[in-house]
Amino acid sequence: MPAPKRVLMTSPEHFDVEYVINPHMAGHIGDIDKTAATQQWEALRDAYENLDFVVEIVDGLAGLPDMVFCANQTLPYLVLPSGNDVVSAPAGDPKNMNKGVVLSQMFARERKREVSRYARFFEDIGYESQPLCTNTSTSFEGMGDALWHPFRSLLWGGYGFRTDVAVYPLISEALGVRVLPLELTDPDFYHLDTCFSVLNEETVLIFPGAFQPDGLALIKKLFQNVLESPEDEARALFSCNAHCPDGKHVLIQSGCTSTNGLLLRAGFHPVELDTSEYLKAGGSVFCMKQMFW
Repeated sequence: MPAPKRVLMTSPEHFDVEYVINPHMAGHIGDIDKTAATQQWEALRDAYENLDFVVEIVDGLAGLPDMVFCANQTLPYLVLPSGNDVVSAPAGDPKNMNKGVVLSQMFARERKREVSRYARFFEDIGYESQPLCTNTSTSFEGMGDALWHPFRSLLWGGYGFRTDVAVYPLISEALGVRVLPLELTDPDFYHLDTCFSVLNEETVLIFPGAFQPDGLALIKKLFQNVLESPEDEARALFSCNAHCPDGKHVLIQSGCTSTNGLLLRAGFHPVELDTSEYLKAGGSVFCMKQMFW
């Protein structure tokens, strides 16, 4: 069951807060320390490389300050050679699989132009790009909201702020996978990846206050281990925007002391990183990368 070993990141030279499209941006317009942001981005890139991941870089574009959050514009997937089954990590060598990306339809007008740049990147490396939304009022924000369950043909699908729940039946039909929708109810947690980080097949890190009771019950039913980050760290430090790329190491914003304790007791190794400049725009580790094969 191959896991993705390549990481896409977007260079941060144009990163800034130029508008407010989520609550975390309020009060931070023009407040980004560009030198610090570059250093923090480089430290995250180095962390992936130190874990033996190949990092590919897409250059940021002027006028698109949120493009650095490159989890949002696409949903990569693999297709078995028969073309009948699509899964996040199918058996066999991914080199022998057909690869594709579902293209996002961004909710905010300010971010809509980002998608075409990533479509070109993936097409250039042999991925099929698949626009899924044809209705201009429908929105879908890639792996900000649609997260693969490791080693299963199963997607968790957040909705309520940036993604329209109506898109998930389309994705389910197009990719031949099950989608489990989770309604988000707190605007601080506007994407699923801000409150839900899948660490391995059995374990997830969440902030429970971001979910409706039925969604929370579903999470607890399908994961053997549910780690609940405290509200202060989830809300202010984006603790649940952590990323575990190898089932062992968890890249996480520095200062999440209680959450790190949960991770250590569960057998994970927290790798603390400073993403404080990106927190001002409403993103952290998970938002700043896209995993692909």
